[in-house]
Amino acid sequence: MPEKSFDASKYLTDLNGRDYLEVKWRLLWLRTEHPDAVIETGLAKHEDGLALFRAQVCIPGGGQATGWGSETAEDFGDYIEKAETKALGRALAALGYGTQFCEDYDFSSDGCWSDAASARRQVVAATRVVDAPVARRRLKMVREGEPTSATAPQVKAIYAIGRSRRALAEADVEERCRQAYGCLPVDLSKRQASEFIETLRRES
Repeated sequence: MPEKSFDASKYLTDLNGRDYLEVKWRLLWLRTEHPDAVIETGLAKHEDGLALFRAQVCIPGGGQATGWGSETAEDFGDYIEKAETKALGRALAALGYGTQFCEDYDFSSDGCWSDAASARRQVVAATRVVDAPVARRRLKMVREGEPTSATAPQVKAIYAIGRSRRALAEADVEERCRQAYGCLPVDLSKRQASEFIETLRRES
């Protein structure tokens, strides 16, 4: 029996100016072409507000792939479900279902992330896409008309100042930022980033 075709272009979501295929559509794609595919997921770790899932997708007579996904209670109310969805999405992408429409395999020309801030920005942006019925904790909104994005130099400066003047790891800097503004450094406005930089400098 010939495989059924699936038009992924009908289900794409715009993510930072790029086409992104949510996990639920990658799953529909798989089931459309291979309704007999076997999917197994399992909770590998669950402690201290962290959930780690393993997902395996197997196409009878075809390929198989394993994906891992983790999330924390700090970022999601239903972090367990989100971690499972992330693991499944990565396994599907490894089999070619939405690989060109996800960011799990995006690297710079030299085979590495262009920089840590860029990688973090893509991860944070991806969490805003509804891949599963989970509710992300509401972030504080910036004032209307205020620039919504800090510049790359500002974000780099935040991490650099925290590291050099206060011996803070990236996770510590991010926690300080969450406490003060309810978001990560890459989500700060330009004004907020300037304020945070000055705060870190004064505290050093």
